[in-house]
Amino acid sequence: MRSIWNGAISFGLVSIPIKLVNATESHSISFRQVHTEDNGRIRYRKFCELEDREVTQSEIGKGYEDADGTIVPITDDDLSHLPIPTARTIEIVAFVPADRIDPLQMDAAYYLAASGAPAAKPYTLLREALKRSHKVAIAKYALRGRERLGMLRVVGDAIAMHGLLWPDEVRAPEGVAPDVDVSVRDKELDLADALMDTLGEVDLKDLHDEYREALEEVIAAKAAGETPPESPEPAQGGKVLDLMAALEKSVRAAKESRGESKGESRGEEAEVTPLTGEKKSASRAKRTTTAAKKTPAKKTASKSAAGKKTAAKKTTAKETASKSAAAKKTTAKKTTRKRSA
Repeated sequence: MRSIWNGAISFGLVSIPIKLVNATESHSISFRQVHTEDNGRIRYRKFCELEDREVTQSEIGKGYEDADGTIVPITDDDLSHLPIPTARTIEIVAFVPADRIDPLQMDAAYYLAASGAPAAKPYTLLREALKRSHKVAIAKYALRGRERLGMLRVVGDAIAMHGLLWPDEVRAPEGVAPDVDVSVRDKELDLADALMDTLGEVDLKDLHDEYREALEEVIAAKAAGETPPESPEPAQGGKVLDLMAALEKSVRAAKESRGESKGESRGEEAEVTPLTGEKKSASRAKRTTTAAKKTPAKKTASKSAAGKKTAAKKTTAKETASKSAAAKKTTAKKTTRKRSA
């Protein structure tokens, strides 16, 4: 990777020669401005207004326009000799816990590469010190004509630096939050928590730029003389009349998208109470409970009746059997008497 800045890290009395390398890259598709009638390129040419001629890049420098319109020329040599210690140095000024850094301040990211063999030992020392302390280093440095604030942290075996905005460059969120009083019920928070748990976490490596992929398809189709693919119809959201119902539907949809069956998800769904008709729901719940109590009583009564019928049948059968046996004995005695006579 090509370095964009050479300098050193100032760590107390320790100086670490480093090279600054971009840690990120853009994959966005860029367009050219063209003349719509013939697709001719639109170019911006740089003219000197005093000589009224086009100038090359090598002839262009920097200048500061004063209040009266006077131009004060500033050369690269002037910038390199600024009377500040951060002109070619990343000066570490403090070490703080990482959670002290407001994400709103985060800017561009860079890798700090050790410049040459002599920088290996102090570079490794700073990296291991950052690891063991679980802190980040706050530093000041100068880049592209201005002094900046930076945060150094360990990424793998390298030291990365995030450019930070100065605190006064972060705007306060005034007038952003709703200016009306809104009360949120516990049941609504419970459903919101259930939705968050269902959506769960995601590996950022699995996310990709779908807009860029669709744009590439359109460009490829037009380059081949084909009709670009049409965009799918957006889903009709409709009006949300019941926040609780919308949350419940969102939880159910999230579970189904993760492959959970409806049967598995029923037991885990949070209770949903509509914003209207709460009394009706309560009475329905009471009727359901009463019916549930009555049902076991009926079943017990029917079982008792069936048991009595069975016992009665057994008693009748025994009486019939005993009567039959007595009748047989009487018949046998009569037969014996006749034969004796």
